[in-house]
Amino acid sequence: MTLQEFFVRHPRVALGFSGGVDSSYLLYAAIRAGAAIRAYYVKSPFQPAFELADARRLAEELGADLQVLEADPLEDPQVAANPQNRCYFCKIQIFSRIQAAARADGFPVLLDGTNASDDVSDRPGFRALQELEVLSPLRLCGLTKPEIRRLSREAGLFTWDKPAYACLATRIPTGVPITREHLAKTEAAEAALFALGFRDFRVRWLDGRARLQLREEQLPLALENRARLLEALRPYYSEILLDLEVRP
Repeated sequence: MTLQEFFVRHPRVALGFSGGVDSSYLLYAAIRAGAAIRAYYVKSPFQPAFELADARRLAEELGADLQVLEADPLEDPQVAANPQNRCYFCKIQIFSRIQAAARADGFPVLLDGTNASDDVSDRPGFRALQELEVLSPLRLCGLTKPEIRRLSREAGLFTWDKPAYACLATRIPTGVPITREHLAKTEAAEAALFALGFRDFRVRWLDGRARLQLREEQLPLALENRARLLEALRPYYSEILLDLEVRP
């Protein structure tokens, strides 16, 4: 099945929209196929400000219908406790919020951007999507991440080479309760690194210390900017550690 065929079968849909590579291409494909689609972005403490800015920019460039909702996953103690299946409880909350709004707006089918490259065998969040009967057209049509990037580039979408970005909660080790302070510090620290020219990295929380995970090609940039990097992160962490083994 092609995306065109999918949207012939589902001509009126809602999309859980993140502003990332996958959901951006799916929004483009739906509009191109002539489907009636409304994109829903959920603003929460788990998402950095740049994601909403990207979502708004992409929607404006496509002339897409974008609705911004608000939610706070930390209101659910099961999310705040940060268990191994935290993503399940978070997805249930976020997509239930989208689903309720979409149905009230007259959009009976809800989509997400899971693609054929995503390993869903051990993803609690994907189980939540299945329970809510959320459809994943990119996965159903066999589109992989490299293909989606290529098609996005051909379509002229600025998101085509956007690095993968997991929510801020993933920076906190499993079992460590998540607080708004953790999330705010993580967002500020990663914004500081973006400003220094770093791309596709993570700033992990480790008992009040920062554990930086950088791509190998960006390690020279870290050494060249050591003083600036320390200055940027010291307001948020007691120590700055560079992980030389694990990459984001």
